This record gives sequence, structure tokens and C-alpha cells, in this order.
Amino acid sequence: MPIEPPPSRWALPDPATAGDHEVAGVGADLEPGTLLAAYRAGLFPMRLGGLGGFGRRIGWWSPDPRGIIPLDGLHVSRSLRRSCRDFEVRVDTAFEQVMKGCADPKRPHGWIDRSFVRAYTQLHELGWAHSVETWQVDDTGRDALVGGLYGVAIGGLFAAESKFHRVRDASKVAVVALVDLMRGGGGRLVDVQWTTDHLRTLGAVDVSREEYLALVADAIAAPTMTWFG
Repeated sequence: MPIEPPPSRWALPDPATAGDHEVAGVGADLEPGTLLAAYRAGLFPMRLGGLGGFGRRIGWWSPDPRGIIPLDGLHVSRSLRRSCRDFEVRVDTAFEQVMKGCADPKRPHGWIDRSFVRAYTQLHELGWAHSVETWQVDDTGRDALVGGLYGVAIGGLFAAESKFHRVRDASKVAVVALVDLMRGGGGRLVDVQWTTDHLRTLGAVDVSREEYLALVADAIAAPTMTWFG
């Protein structure tokens, strides 16, 4: 079971009061207790300055609308289902490697800096942050990490933070695996923050902030998903 860290020393904002703004508040820190308090409240952290910004201040974000993937609404095309057979899926065997793959500065709109890698790796060591990884055998015969995603799991919630791929469909296969695992392990909600065109092809939809906050309250009250246990 995950280890509960000391509580945050910060009073985080209520996303319900954010109005038309995506950022509900600014400041605080990335300590485990702060991160967990944020996800439980329906918030997530990202540096200010836009998706490509590396400003020093932490913003606590609550988009409206919010992107989710309904567990019964995953779209898997015939070609993607075939691609699933080309990868080995693993969970939590290379968490920091996945984060560094997501943080690759050559990727467009990169925003994950070293402080985020440290913070979420610490959360992973406590049992709250997880990676779903896609692997293939490379030209030398060795197993190679070619894609994956990471996020935070609380009760039946998986708050997906970022994903990456080095081989076509590798990140999509990780999303398919995540949803399949959650269906079998008592999951309730996959939060993807914003719905991109890429995520819409997998079934991501928009919900209002009000609806999301109700969904996340229900999800975090559920028992811990067994596949993370």
C-alpha cells in the first residue's frame, strides 16, 4: 500500500473558485504531501509560462473543460490493436527513465524540469506515482524502453501527467494498457488534463470542471487499484 507522507504546509486553492481561469493559484512546493493534496482537490502542478515555459513559479492548474478517458469509452482501432502485439508492457520497472523520456528537451512544448523528476520519483518511491512502459527488443538483442506514460494513482483515480514514444504507437499502446489494467483493477477515472487531437483518437472527452470535481471525489474515495498494490 502507498505510504502517506506528512501533510502539506500549504493551503492550496479551491479549483471551484477559479472561474474562467485555468490556474487556480501560484506558489507552494512539490513535496509529496503537497502533490497528493493537489490531486485530491482536482489540481495539478505545472510551471507558469505556458506548456513550453520554464518559469520558476509553480501554477496549480484546473482546466475547464477537463480531459478524461472514460474507461468504457476507450477507442482502439484495428491497426492499434495489431500494434499492441508488437510491444511488451511493464509497470513500474523504469519510472525515472519514463519521466526523463517525457522530459526530453528536444520534444516540443517540453515543461518537465529536474525538480519535477525528483518530486515525482519521490512520490513513486512512496507508492503513489506509477509508470506504464512499452518495451521492444532492439537491434542488439537487448530490451529497449521505447515509450510509456507516468502519473499519480489515488484510490480509483489515475492522473496521467505525460507520455512519450520513440517508436510509432508506443505511447498509444501504453494508454491502452493503462485502461485495460484499470478496468481489471478497480479503476474509476483516467484524467488526461487537456484533450488533444491525439487523445481524442483514443476516446478522450471533455467534461466541465464541476463534473470533473465530482468524478475525482468519487474516484479517490474508492479502494486502491489492485494492480498498483
